[in-house]
Amino acid sequence: QVHVVESGGGLVQAGGSLRLSCAASGRTFSYYAMGWFRQAPGKEREFVASVSWNGGSPDYADSVKGRFTISPGNAKNTLYLQMNSLKPEDTAVYYCAARPTTYYSGPYSANEYDYWGQGTQVTVSP
Repeated sequence: QVHVVESGGGLVQAGGSLRLSCAASGRTFSYYAMGWFRQAPGKEREFVASVSWNGGSPDYADSVKGRFTISPGNAKNTLYLQMNSLKPEDTAVYYCAARPTTYYSGPYSANEYDYWGQGTQVTVSP
């Protein structure tokens, strides 16, 4: 069993920054891909960013390129998402996902991830 937990969401003004954290515990893995998705009210869940266990070859949605940075943490099976220059359209519930894999070939679609957190709310005010 794998348990994924996100943290770090909150309310911020447009132009501000937030850093989201994610940690997977339980039956963890040596090789994996981890990613962030988000879902705004009334919209489909969408890909934000993903990265391999060693931090190589990160992938980003066009809407966040240059503003968000994804990185693995120093501890195994941890992940961060640094979000800068936030916009009201970034408002959503952000989800962390994990996929065991020995070879990273992201970005992966949501249904290719095996484990998900419960999400953390990010609200950006105008």
